[in-house]
Amino acid sequence: MQFNFHCPTKIFFGLGAINTNKSALSKMGQKAIIVTGGSSSKVNKSLEDMMSALNSEGIDYKVFDQVEQNPSLSTVYAGAKIASEFGADFIIGIGGGSPLDAAKAVAVLATNDLSQQDLMAKKWVTQPLPIVAVPTTAGTGSEVTPYAVLTVDWAETKMSISGDELFPAIAFLDPRYTINLPWHITINTAIDALSHSIEGFISKRATVFSDLLALESISIIGQLLQTMNEDNVSLSEREELLYASMLAGIVIAQTGTNVIHSLGYPLTYYKKLPHGLANGVLLKAALIFMSKESPEKVESLLHAMDCTNIEEFGQLLTKVQPAGDLKLTIEEQQLFVQKTLATKNIANCPATPSEQDLYDILNNSNLV
Repeated sequence: MQFNFHCPTKIFFGLGAINTNKSALSKMGQKAIIVTGGSSSKVNKSLEDMMSALNSEGIDYKVFDQVEQNPSLSTVYAGAKIASEFGADFIIGIGGGSPLDAAKAVAVLATNDLSQQDLMAKKWVTQPLPIVAVPTTAGTGSEVTPYAVLTVDWAETKMSISGDELFPAIAFLDPRYTINLPWHITINTAIDALSHSIEGFISKRATVFSDLLALESISIIGQLLQTMNEDNVSLSEREELLYASMLAGIVIAQTGTNVIHSLGYPLTYYKKLPHGLANGVLLKAALIFMSKESPEKVESLLHAMDCTNIEEFGQLLTKVQPAGDLKLTIEEQQLFVQKTLATKNIANCPATPSEQDLYDILNNSNLV
């Protein structure tokens, strides 16, 4: 048996994680830029908790709260300019996947003068600033991955940068920050985490160790999807979702994603579907495709979710995450397929999907 495993992030998980472990921040430096969105981190008190911790540790900071959903390159360049001028020692990302991913890009650009093309080509030479991550949704797992996904208008899609130096040095995970999330965000982010674990489990790069984490995550999320009440998601359920999302992030840090994310990005960029919803729309059809090469693994994950077959799996997703009546034109289908074929992620599938396979996934997703 052989496998590699690398997850250097120091994880503090639990209620009051920031306050209980705030002394870890003083080891990061004396000046920080907090990268976050416009409102959610204020409402859920994560920003307040972090500012209090920084004040307690005598760390100077500034807040950059301009990160939008699916962050643009112009946004991360603006944040990096502030970080550079302030002389920041480290970057703190607070929020869902968008602020966390933006924080990673800011960390790179704060120490490297790069064009947009060179940034996306990962041509930085100077070590990025260290990163602290505080997730406030249970979905992306960005707090434990070396990836940052950005909206790239000149490529008309979402693209990622990656590197071991983009692993956050510290992650504070506190389920209290997710307690007031509306149902549609809760379920979309949960499906995103589920897709991470499924894609990592059914991957050429999967190992016996990543499979253990993936199945644990799949089992937890599968159970919650069947039992959660959208009118009253408890704190303990929020905690389980956050834990499962973290596990899923660790999984894709080892394996990467595959066709679900590759084909989902055009749905987000062109059709404005939330990322987790875009993945959810494709999951059942993607499993049908993956079952051709990995029937035993598909059977294992269905069992972990307490589903008897792919059809029942699809019915569960439709129940918790109705997709509506989205339809793609012939031109959109052609564009999405070509965009997907150009991604590197699809090579992680046990069998690399052909053009026809991608059309079949769109068709089986009721998008045509």
